[in-house]
Amino acid sequence: MLYSLNAVKLLNLPYEFAENGDLTVMEGMSHIPFSIARVFVVRGFDGSVRGEHAHKACTQFLTCPYGSVEVRCDDGSEVASFILDKPDVGLLLPPGIWAQQTYLIANSVLTVLCDRPYESLDYIRNYDEYKKYRNTTCNN
Repeated sequence: MLYSLNAVKLLNLPYEFAENGDLTVMEGMSHIPFSIARVFVVRGFDGSVRGEHAHKACTQFLTCPYGSVEVRCDDGSEVASFILDKPDVGLLLPPGIWAQQTYLIANSVLTVLCDRPYESLDYIRNYDEYKKYRNTTCNN
């Protein structure tokens, strides 16, 4: 199944603030709509661009616990951008969506939760190949 941009969603997470700090909770199936198989953290420099790929099968949930990251999502026909700059808001990114992240503040941190382990064959890293994949899969 190929998803459109309508399936890309900002989700609010439980957030607790106290005088000595704050806490954001991410539990699979309670707050994240999938079982978590992989978590990784990316830190970027001001203006750096990362991502620039799509997944065939992997669903991801992106949060920015520190800094500010713009996530540009593309489904082959529409484009939308989302700003992640709060620890209690995350972006649900289903498979088949091309995503590019631009780090807007130095040392911004992106935490990514995935429903699958790393699989190199799941990645589409070339945009022209991505467009062909979308056209072929949508027309079959």
